[in-house]
Amino acid sequence: MAQPNAPIGVVLAGGAGRRIGGDKAVVELHGRPLLSYPVGILRAALSEVVIVAKPDNELPVLPWVAVWLEPGEPRHPLTGIVHALEQANGRSVLVAAGDLPFLTDPLVRAVATADARGRPAVVPRAGGVLQPLLARYEPSALEPLGAALRVHDGPLGPLTEAVEALGPLVLDAEDQADAFFNVNLPEDLLTATAMMDRRGRGER
Repeated sequence: MAQPNAPIGVVLAGGAGRRIGGDKAVVELHGRPLLSYPVGILRAALSEVVIVAKPDNELPVLPWVAVWLEPGEPRHPLTGIVHALEQANGRSVLVAAGDLPFLTDPLVRAVATADARGRPAVVPRAGGVLQPLLARYEPSALEPLGAALRVHDGPLGPLTEAVEALGPLVLDAEDQADAFFNVNLPEDLLTATAMMDRRGRGER
């Protein structure tokens, strides 16, 4: 049974995937759907995990993982985060992008259990920048993020802008840069495959 204070793991799969030629969720990496990697890590670390996707997204069959359908527009990660918070019934959500194949259990647990010190989000920093697509959002983040989603004029800006405005607690994850490697382009898929091959041979 899920503990009431534990965050719900949320894997975002609502992207269009235009740059990689289709829904990234079903793109195969080492014989597995790309989406299965972050889902697997979150399921190992958290008691409850869901996928948030658009109604028209193609998803792999991942047993025992519920799917929450977010609004069709706008196509922006903020839509999925806000929808997850709305559906979470007052619980926090630990969000991970669906194209992060190198997430680690220790990193997810660190984000899940960090003391937010009353702030509305816990967000790692790696590569010198915030990483809002592997972050924990408290229920208090719903109102400001929802407002940012509703009042935008034209295309939504970077997710980082809305998350920085929350004044989040920042976790130092500079030594875990690989965990934030995301697959957007066909060449990223090749790079990820090579990284996995090296790890399989025990190389760095």
